[in-house]
Amino acid sequence: MTGMTLPIISSCTRSPWFKATRELTTAYGDHEGRLTPVTFERSITDEYRVLRTKAGIFDVPEKPLEIRGPDAARFLDYMFTRPVSTMPVNRGRYGLLCHHGGGLACDGVVFRLAEDWFWYVHADRDVFTWMQALSMDYDVKILDPQAWAIQIQGPTALDILRDCVDIDCPDWSLEGFKYYHAAQVTMGGQPVLISRTGWTAELGFEVYNMAPDVDGMALWAHLMAAGEPHDMEVLSTYALNPRRIEAGILNYGTDMGWDTTPFDLGLGMFVDFEHEFVGREALQQADQRPRVSGFTTSAHDVKWHSLVLQNGHPVGQVKAFEHSPTLKTGVGYVLFDTPESMSGGNYSVCDRAGNEHELSLHALPFFDAGKRIPRGLESMEFEG
Repeated sequence: MTGMTLPIISSCTRSPWFKATRELTTAYGDHEGRLTPVTFERSITDEYRVLRTKAGIFDVPEKPLEIRGPDAARFLDYMFTRPVSTMPVNRGRYGLLCHHGGGLACDGVVFRLAEDWFWYVHADRDVFTWMQALSMDYDVKILDPQAWAIQIQGPTALDILRDCVDIDCPDWSLEGFKYYHAAQVTMGGQPVLISRTGWTAELGFEVYNMAPDVDGMALWAHLMAAGEPHDMEVLSTYALNPRRIEAGILNYGTDMGWDTTPFDLGLGMFVDFEHEFVGREALQQADQRPRVSGFTTSAHDVKWHSLVLQNGHPVGQVKAFEHSPTLKTGVGYVLFDTPESMSGGNYSVCDRAGNEHELSLHALPFFDAGKRIPRGLESMEFEG
């Protein structure tokens, strides 16, 4: 497809910096009505190498939702499986939304921007309608701020961030900007929200336009200029996938969904029964043993949703799979039908050609369990 222009036939909305990746993109995806550049012409292994050794800039489909009003904190305490009212201003926290049956309605990151002003950033579910339906007894407004996200991830990301933020932002300093912190700053004179978060478990940050009239292409150009001395490159969203699997990051819609509880997925640490929340009663009655595990295999190409066999009998399903250039093996997630199936045995899976391969269970994440890399406490040499 070199030299060809991919035709766009879509009713999806496009990011303010859509044109910046237009000529690179070979495939797009629809994430909650947002058109996302999924793959480029270059290999995923090459993009992964850039992510692990330098830094990449990504046009991602994350969608912020705004919750404001006197009851905003109290309402979100009810919505999330752990309270957010205890969170300081300019902080973020991983947040799970459950339905009344205890299954997951969505996951994402909630940011507190003021005492009564929050953003909930998610990727691919109609959270607006879900929250709106449950907000009748609360004095809150649920709004679409029409904000879009850019991720810059990789070992040199914070050096790039230092050069991105305008020097006349006196209330912000890179030294005080820690993991899961957020700040409202300007970049190239334009108002943005930045956060020390990402979908890679690499050192990195995210940028959100704070107003619909922000000049997206000018913002992108500003970020590219800051990244050029650090060899930052434009990467496709699919390049995030191998790294997020290595990091044990789950994706709503593929790895988890309406029919899986936080406990099924090993996310019980994000459930706090000391407060009232949607799905609390169902989760109190639920089996709290996990059904998900990481796995490694010598297979190079395993189709997602393939059956996992234990001693020749189907016991689960592959939810995600990629080849790990760091570990030099296939890595993925398996969701077992029952917790008992995780007790041991001879596990196997078939590749796309129908050849059966041994499968070994592995705890998640595959490395850096303490998240020392994204916290900026440790670097990991990449030899791929």
